[in-house]
Amino acid sequence: MLNIEKYPIQKDDIKDRMFQLITACYPICRSITGDGVRETIEIIRKIIPLDKHEVPSGTKVYDWEIPKEWNIKQAYIKDPNGNVIVDYKRHNLHVLNYSIPIRKRVGLDELKKHLYTIPEQPDLIPYRNSYYRENWGFCLSHNQMIRLKEGTYEVVIDTSLEDGHLTYGEYFIQGNSSEEILISTHICHPSLCNDNLSGIAVSTYLAKYLGEQTTRYSYRFLFIPVTIGSIAWLSLNEQNLKIKHGLVLALLGDLSDFTYKRTRKGNSEIDSVIEHCLQHSNKTYTIKDFIPYGYDERQYCSPGINLSVGCFTRAPYGEFPEYHTSADNLEFVKPDALAESLATLYEALFVLENNLKYVSKYPKCEPQLGKRGLYQQIGGTNEGKVTQLAALWVLNMSDGNYSLLDIAKKSGIQFTVIKNAADALINCDLIEKYAKEL
Repeated sequence: MLNIEKYPIQKDDIKDRMFQLITACYPICRSITGDGVRETIEIIRKIIPLDKHEVPSGTKVYDWEIPKEWNIKQAYIKDPNGNVIVDYKRHNLHVLNYSIPIRKRVGLDELKKHLYTIPEQPDLIPYRNSYYRENWGFCLSHNQMIRLKEGTYEVVIDTSLEDGHLTYGEYFIQGNSSEEILISTHICHPSLCNDNLSGIAVSTYLAKYLGEQTTRYSYRFLFIPVTIGSIAWLSLNEQNLKIKHGLVLALLGDLSDFTYKRTRKGNSEIDSVIEHCLQHSNKTYTIKDFIPYGYDERQYCSPGINLSVGCFTRAPYGEFPEYHTSADNLEFVKPDALAESLATLYEALFVLENNLKYVSKYPKCEPQLGKRGLYQQIGGTNEGKVTQLAALWVLNMSDGNYSLLDIAKKSGIQFTVIKNAADALINCDLIEKYAKEL
């Protein structure tokens, strides 16, 4: 099972490597389908052995249908003097994502019907899309739009909407158990770093380090287009689901506090694990109950599926000024925040992997610890007293009904301390795994 001593955070260059991945993917224009997603998957494949899956356009997936594939070559606006004033190649947020092709000359009034700005943030370019409704348009700063003069403008959007595929990446790590932990992150947004290149980077390196260890659970990592990707994956795999726990990862590169949205069930083991880790992090955090709005957790937690999947972020979607704007750039995400996110998730999976039940071999009164060297081994200092108390808690609660996390929550002692105490008791042959855990 996972070793707490092998935290990814201890690798000196891990934060820089995650940031390098974000930097490599940042210029790519991604969408829910198309070559941008494929190019991003190829970059990730240099780090982990990601399988690429293609779902044909027109495939029925529950109440949805895989759309036509969208690709783009160029998009620009020329002013009445022939000057290029908006150019997709300068920033791919400039084009309405999934815009239909257009090539025409229009007056200013007609052009403005197809321009998108944020008046409250007049210097920023918004991210907008038209996935399931045919439309064309451009995004630009509000200040730039209000400077436009009357006249005839040339608009060109060289895109294609044709039968093709929805593409997603999947990486499976076989553990000792067939029960799976699902880690899902969306891969469809264009040049937005926190949403969600940060989730891609953290998921990639979490997968890399899990793949290098022996694990209790099997792990399935999904890199998918938001909404339609999870719907497609569930539709195609519903008959073989072995998901016991899961997390949707996003928005993990900013300096905000962590936010966790519980599973639909609200009392799943993954909920308890994340809350315990955040509680003992000595940092502020927010826990939210499930709502059917957000990222792909709402698909995994839909009533007919109802998996135990929560959502782990820093600032929640839509609740930071840079969200879905050109300000969500390489300066906004911080390598230290990425590393902290990775380490927190690794610790949570360590708890999940090691959250077993035990039974005492000496259930009638507590056994003598001194003659087994346990007092000398774990006593003497304040830290030792806590560990000694942890051992007494584990001995008292090891009746097959309480997991180590249950004991940690009841005692108020951090899980790693409880786990170390349990290991010491196992080494002295005082407790053993509960039969149903074998």
